This record gives sequence, structure tokens and C-alpha cells, in this order.
Amino acid sequence: MQLLQEIAPNLRRIGIMYNPDTAPYAPSLVASAKAAAVRDVAVLECFTHNDSEIEAAASLLGNEPLGGLLVIPEPFTNARRDLIIAQSARFKLPSLNPAFGAASRGALISYTFAFERMMQQPVTYIDRILRGESPNGLPVQTPDKFVLAINLAVAKALGITVPPTLLALADQVIE
Repeated sequence: MQLLQEIAPNLRRIGIMYNPDTAPYAPSLVASAKAAAVRDVAVLECFTHNDSEIEAAASLLGNEPLGGLLVIPEPFTNARRDLIIAQSARFKLPSLNPAFGAASRGALISYTFAFERMMQQPVTYIDRILRGESPNGLPVQTPDKFVLAINLAVAKALGITVPPTLLALADQVIE
């Protein structure tokens, strides 16, 4: 929420898109996003169960000025990453889509875990187990590196000037 509001500070309505059937953890994320919303920004939950609901949500947010979209990463929205990006472009919505590769595919911003690093983490555990450690004694691993990607071509198409401070934080800038 903070990244989306920083890159597009004029937003007045931000939709949070997810499928409640495949994201049982979403309510706590939505609560965090609502708490982070500032400057009288209305936060709308956009439940999506199919492709037509994705289009309807994008239309709802895009047909009135100053709308944006925040996508919760979950199986349904991850599988429909490209459709969500296409609808965001169609309705001129600044969007933060955390699906891997979203910014390079046309989302304005992507903020997600470093995929390569996450794929390497289990190797350490496998080694430790093969050396005799009990899997029960190993802590749960969580992402320890995240990647911020910003698509400047999308920003330009939306008439957004990306703040230099945000560009300085970006791991990947797509031109």
C-alpha cells in the first residue's frame, strides 16, 4: 500500500484484488493495507473468482478517476497475472502486482521475494538433513530478500513521475 501511494500519491480509491476461496489469509493483509492507507484513500476489497470479475473490478476502479489496484499474491491472482496486468492497462490503473515477473510483463510495480534465493533455501536444509539433523529441529524458512521492480514505460503511459527516492530503492528499473 505504501509503495503504491508513494508512486501515485493522488490516488483516492485503491482496490485490493484477491479470490477469498484461495486466499484464506487475505483478511489480515487487507487490514494491514487499510491501516497503511493515508490521505483519505478509500480501500475497496475486490473479490475475484473468475476472469469476468477481474474485468469488472478493473472497470469499477478505472471508470472513475484516481483509482489504483493492489493485488494480493495467491494462487488465483498469480495464475491470472497477465490478465490482471492487461485489465490494469486497459483501465489505466496504477497497480502493484507481487506475482513474480509482473513488472517486466507490464505492471507498474512489483514487490516480491527474490525467487532464485527462495529456490536455493531448501538446499541448505536438505544438506543438514542428509548430515543427520532432524527435520523437526529446523526452523521454518521465510523469504529474507525482496525485489522491488518499477516499470518506467508503464509509469509514462499513466502520466506518473516516479519519485527519485523510489527509483533509488528499486532493484530493477524497466525502461
